[in-house]
Amino acid sequence: MKKVLLLLANGFESYEASVFTDVFGWNLYEGDQSTELVSVGLHSVLECTWGHSCIPMRQLDEIDLKEFDALAIPGGFEQANFYEDAFSEEFLAVIRYFDQQEKPIAAICVAGLAVAKSGVLTNRAGTTYRFENNPRQDQMRALGVQVKSDERIVEDRNIITSSSPETALDVAFLLLEKLTNQENTQEVKRRMGFSR
Repeated sequence: MKKVLLLLANGFESYEASVFTDVFGWNLYEGDQSTELVSVGLHSVLECTWGHSCIPMRQLDEIDLKEFDALAIPGGFEQANFYEDAFSEEFLAVIRYFDQQEKPIAAICVAGLAVAKSGVLTNRAGTTYRFENNPRQDQMRALGVQVKSDERIVEDRNIITSSSPETALDVAFLLLEKLTNQENTQEVKRRMGFSR
């Protein structure tokens, strides 16, 4: 069983987290049943961007990172204090650990800024939220990342970053494919109604 750590910062966007819980939940029940997802936070109760609360399955200080095979990080909003957790040393240390182990890291939208802040994307390619007159991609460049402004999703070795909430499902499916295979991922998509 491969374990995915869903790392939640206070102020995360619940939609961006839900794509991971749904895709990996569907794989557990309807796919090859080879993955398990565990939501983890720095607080016993997290406030989401749009005002509701979330209770993560585990606290960061209760887990052993060695048990996990991949890291998934949803983005959030500055107004909901997302960066307080996402830029904290405890949060950044988790990102560094997964990169040092060359395990997959999937970050949606501004979660890519936390990946960049950790230092693991220095002189590597990535992206983050892109919209006119928004400073996020400039912030990522200032952290030493080779920002691919025109790409929805950017992969650089083990790290996946994306440009907006619109990419979220694609990122979750891409992570599933990395942990299982293309055939299994296509079957999960088909069962979820994303047949092509």
